This record gives sequence, structure tokens and C-alpha cells, in this order.
Amino acid sequence: MGFLTGVVILAVVVAVALAAGWLFRAMMVAILPAGAGRTLRTAPPAAGFGMLVILLYILVALFAPLIAPFGEREIVGPEFLPWGDTHLLGTDNLGRDMLSRLVYAARNTIGIAFVTTALAFLIGSVLGILAALTGGWLDQLLARAVDVLMAIPALIFALLLLTIVGTSIVNMILVIALIDSTRVFRLARAVSMNIVVMDYMEAARLRGEGTWHLIVREILPNAMAPLVAEFGLRFCFVFLTISALSFLGLGIQPPTADWGAMVRDTATLISFGDVTPLLPAGAIALLTVSVNFVVDWQLHRASGLKE
Repeated sequence: MGFLTGVVILAVVVAVALAAGWLFRAMMVAILPAGAGRTLRTAPPAAGFGMLVILLYILVALFAPLIAPFGEREIVGPEFLPWGDTHLLGTDNLGRDMLSRLVYAARNTIGIAFVTTALAFLIGSVLGILAALTGGWLDQLLARAVDVLMAIPALIFALLLLTIVGTSIVNMILVIALIDSTRVFRLARAVSMNIVVMDYMEAARLRGEGTWHLIVREILPNAMAPLVAEFGLRFCFVFLTISALSFLGLGIQPPTADWGAMVRDTATLISFGDVTPLLPAGAIALLTVSVNFVVDWQLHRASGLKE
């Protein structure tokens, strides 16, 4: 009976999510200009649900001070208060309001993950395209250096570097961006290698165009689709890495709110049957799944395949 109940609940949740995605897609098609609306009309309900969740997360992150009932670092009562009218999700191990911490953590975790991913893409894509365009010793030097860095497991490498340089937010962003830029480099180089041999690239070289023009006007527009899809995937990996590091104590440091650290701080409640630790874990999982829904749709569009 319990298994059947779980299956029914899961089916209802999936149906509601798909319905919400379909309604959101229909609403955006009606609101957006004709060109964007035609593109969005091809999105499956799962991608619509993903875009809806991403939009909600962004709104929560932007308006966190208006949504949260208490301050991010404010101690409002005894530790581990149960859910109630004053504290809807109870309090954490220091007596801070869990709902407020969840809301502020959206701003901190998502914002830092986005900045880190953007920096990784800036480094990796520029070096990857430059290596493919230039070739020769520069290409070989960068490719071998990336092979060495990628041979080390990313999480272990991040733990090692953060232990050496310290656990500030700036250091964490730089370390994770450096590690993740190697993956972006491999993709950007592989895509660019197929572009630099095209006839229009040879025509641009014969016109005397410089390296910057070739990168910005010839290579990037033709490599944008896989790079945009990879940005979504990289964001998920960076987001999960930051959460994992925070759970281990080397990520976003207290008292700054972070979902990974919140799981660690409230983990003891699991022993008493309290689901509070599952809330930040669920927030991490929901955003990751939603981004992947959108990325899958973008990859399908970029491949040119038809349903």
C-alpha cells in the first residue's frame, strides 16, 4: 500500500509539473515577440517547467530581503525549533530562521555559481578557440596542460587548492573556475577545429582579417549553440561542486547562508525523522534538474533533429 501510494503521489507530481510547464510555455509564447514565441513553441513541457523553476529561483534570489521574514544571520530563537506559525520551517542549529536562510541561500549559491561559470567560460572558450585558430606549439602546450589538470578528480583538486590558498569566496570562485575551464577548453577547441577549416575562414584570412575578428565574427557565431548548451551543464556542475564544498566545510563560509552548509548544519535532525535537512537538498536537486531540462531542449534544437 505504501509503495502504491508513493507511485500515485509521484505520478501526480509529474503531471502537475508538466501541466505547469505547458501553461508557462503557452503564457510566454503569448507575451514574447513572434520570433522568440516560435522558438519557445518548440519547447517540450519539461523544458517549460525547467524555465518556470529557473525564473522563480531568479526572482527569489533578486528579492530575497523582501521575501525572507527574518535576516540572513539573525538569531531568532532556540536551536532546532519545530515548524510553526512564527517560524514556518523551524530554526537551525544556531536558532536562525530556516525559511529566511533558504531564501538568502538562493542569492548566495546561485549568484556565486553563475559568476564562477561565466569566468570558467571566459577563460576556457577564449583559450580553446585561440588554440584551434593558432595551432602549432601553442595548441600543443595548452592541450597538454589541460590533459594534466583533467587527470586529477575535480572535487579532490578543489579541496587541495582551497586548503592551500584559503576558503574565501574569491579564492573559491577562482579555483573552481580554473578547474572547470579545462572542460570548456576541450569543447571550445573541438568545435573550433571543425570551423577553422571551413571555406569562409580561409576567405576571411585572405581578406587580411585579424585574430580578434576571426574569433568574434567567424568562429563564435558558429560555435554558439553547443557553447550555450554547455554553459547550462557547466552551471549545474559548478553549482553542485560549490554545494559539496560547503557541505564539507571548504565552500561558502558561515554565517553566509548556503544550501550545502545548511544540509550539514541540520543533518542530525534526520535521526529524529525530521525532513528539514531535505529542504536545502531538494532546492539543490530541483534547480539542477530544471536546468538540465532546458539544456536538453537546447541540445535537441542545436542538433537539428526532428521529433
